[in-house]
Amino acid sequence: MLIDTHAHLDFPELAGDLETVLQRAARNHVVQIVTIGISLAASQAAVRLAQSHRGVSATVGIHPHDARRLNGDELETLRALGRQPKVVAVGEIGLDYYRDRQPRDIQRECLRQQVELACELGLPAVFHVRDAYADFLEIISGYRDSLKDGVMHCFSGDWQVAEKCLDMDFYLSIPGTVTFPKAQWQQDVARRAPLDRLLVETDAPFLAPVPYRGKVNEPSYVVHTAQKIARLRGCELQEFARQSSHNARKVFALPQEEIADSPE
Repeated sequence: MLIDTHAHLDFPELAGDLETVLQRAARNHVVQIVTIGISLAASQAAVRLAQSHRGVSATVGIHPHDARRLNGDELETLRALGRQPKVVAVGEIGLDYYRDRQPRDIQRECLRQQVELACELGLPAVFHVRDAYADFLEIISGYRDSLKDGVMHCFSGDWQVAEKCLDMDFYLSIPGTVTFPKAQWQQDVARRAPLDRLLVETDAPFLAPVPYRGKVNEPSYVVHTAQKIARLRGCELQEFARQSSHNARKVFALPQEEIADSPE
């Protein structure tokens, strides 16, 4: 049984036929999905989806591409969403210096505000970090004692960066790109990281693994990512699935339940 710890079920590529998407996930032994907020509107949609479907949980947060200094009303909206049933984390939040769609000082302030909210709510945080690990690690080190937990979504750093994140007891979430032949850094991290610190994700509808590379990704495809990680580590798929699902349930406080084809 597998858990997709990062998908965007509200995106039109999936939302247009969500019941079928969930049925395919269940047939491929994907028992739970965490659907991710990236804006106020997307966070509200994620909460609605989680509350209307068994086996689906939500996060709430503002992605660095949409970063801004949050005013009191916006923070209160996020705070209220974070207190809703089936909300399991604040995210995805972080820094993206690769796309640089928002000024870096605004990104850093937005990250700080949302990490402080996660600490206040007693929730873990899901981090998006791209080409910004130095600033991210400097900022987050000041919150590590009060932050419940952290997940490095779609981890793309090398082993030295991975070690720094692991030193903070963060989880490394590995996406479908690990199946790509040239993803040597990611494969090295997936091979060397402690098994009790690994999660698996799709980032659906993005980053479909081989053999679906270039197509719309969906939670059922997470099995291909899990198979690749198991091969890299020289273990059975069942062993990796069991431990990664245990990790997901631990960090997100997920219930022991399976996805149902019908909504709640």
